[in-house]
Amino acid sequence: MENLTGSEMVVRSLQAEGVKVVFGLPGGTVIPLYDAFHDAEKLLHVLVRHEQAAAHAADGYARASGRPGVCMATSGPGAANLVTGLATAWADSAPVVALTGQAATAVIGTDAFQEADMIGMTLPILKHSFPVREVARLPFAMKGAFTIASTRRPGPVLVDIPVDVQRARAPFVYPERAFFPGYRPDVPERLEDLPEVLLSLKAAERPILLVGGGANDPESARVLLELAERHDLPVAISLRGKGAFPENHRLFLGLCGMHGTLAANRAATEADFILAVGTRFSERTTGRADRFAPAAKVAHVDLDPAEIGKNVSSEWSLVGHSHVVLKEVLEALGGWGKTPGAWRNILAGWKEEDGARLALETLGFSPRRILTSIRKAMGDRVLAVTDVGQHQMWAAQHFDSCGTRSFITSGGLGTMGFGLPAAMGAAFAAPDRPLACITGDGSFLMNIQELDTCARYAIPVKIFLFNNGSLGMVRQWQELFYKERYAQTVTDGLVDFARISEAFGVPGIRVSAEGEVNGAVEKALSTDGPVLVEFRIAMEEKVFPMIPPGAGMDQMIEG
Repeated sequence: MENLTGSEMVVRSLQAEGVKVVFGLPGGTVIPLYDAFHDAEKLLHVLVRHEQAAAHAADGYARASGRPGVCMATSGPGAANLVTGLATAWADSAPVVALTGQAATAVIGTDAFQEADMIGMTLPILKHSFPVREVARLPFAMKGAFTIASTRRPGPVLVDIPVDVQRARAPFVYPERAFFPGYRPDVPERLEDLPEVLLSLKAAERPILLVGGGANDPESARVLLELAERHDLPVAISLRGKGAFPENHRLFLGLCGMHGTLAANRAATEADFILAVGTRFSERTTGRADRFAPAAKVAHVDLDPAEIGKNVSSEWSLVGHSHVVLKEVLEALGGWGKTPGAWRNILAGWKEEDGARLALETLGFSPRRILTSIRKAMGDRVLAVTDVGQHQMWAAQHFDSCGTRSFITSGGLGTMGFGLPAAMGAAFAAPDRPLACITGDGSFLMNIQELDTCARYAIPVKIFLFNNGSLGMVRQWQELFYKERYAQTVTDGLVDFARISEAFGVPGIRVSAEGEVNGAVEKALSTDGPVLVEFRIAMEEKVFPMIPPGAGMDQMIEG
């Protein structure tokens, strides 16, 4: 049995969990940890320029790989800078393990230099936290962190390690499993409502499947496709559900919710049965909850029983992993027939309306035209990561995803500044895939310093920046609902992003006309490493369709 320091235990634990990369920024209370990392084999540390970026990068890594992402920060302000990233991971159920330094145990509680109560600060946004005060407890804490982060409904976990614990020594044995009274890593399935669900589905004249992020994994997507095709069940998705169902499929209705398609939102409004899989029914998906799907009986499938009935009442609940529950549904349906033809014809008509509207909107130098060109050039294997704002919704509408883990975005928290660092993390998780970061001027300025990280590590992310000289989504609301009172949303577009990018060592391209789009995209894709392409678009561009705040799907503004 080896006698190791706490820092060495952390490294060995990460290696035992198969961790390949850690994102972080050093500081006083993690110097012992960084000293141990210095000689660590097969463990890459990626130096970011801000701790928030470390958390977002770990999140992006987790979403692209399906495995926990790891970030690290020093105590006090360094650890506090992780909070936004951990809250983002919490809101979207991403498995992240955060390692933070802490003041020495003898001075905790004395307002010591760079002391901060990270356990108390992060309590509402973590699945669990481990304040390690004895070095012998470190192996269990590390095993526990990875176990809890990646099992049941995934989420972020914090391990807080005082600097003296990092230096202390103890015998090291890494446990094979971590047991916690009251916590079961496996999911106890509850399928007693399945017979009634099947009867209602078979009797339905206007059924749809509504799919969210909880079904956005390869196995769930495979079973979902088989279920939909075998029985001609139309599929709508939430924002976090992008990629769970092929968007070029005849049964695909599109995005459901605030900026959803006419077909998806009308289908939800007129449906008489909804099988909802892995969605929380957030207000961005439903509009006003008490007006959502007024004619539908809802069967809700979710891993987390706490989500069932929380926002939208459901007649039946099916608790378990999406792929397990969908397999049960598929098997139990057996040779049952298909969705009624009359309903399929109605949906086809609505999809034609969508197509006609989009054909007009994709003319000229518009975000839709630009995104369509990028998507075509990058191919079906592209992994897209977005920031938050108008560009996020344009991408959700017009940047088709053809596989799981293909569209990464901050859906629950809506975190501006998420895009670039999350794309960095995704690049290390999926190095063989073309990688697009779709962002806007407001979001990009929040973590623009990570251009330095992209340059130093030659991260092959292609950054497509929509610059409209404003905080576009807020400005859109001000125009539509606040009598065009543009309070602090117009920035005049004074920043030359292409030149700033060049200063960081990342090639920058500026595009200001429709005829320049294809050439700029081709140049970016043919250039090794990171590239930024800045599109100067009109401030007046808007995202439609749109459900006004506080309104129902039946009150959608079509544009």
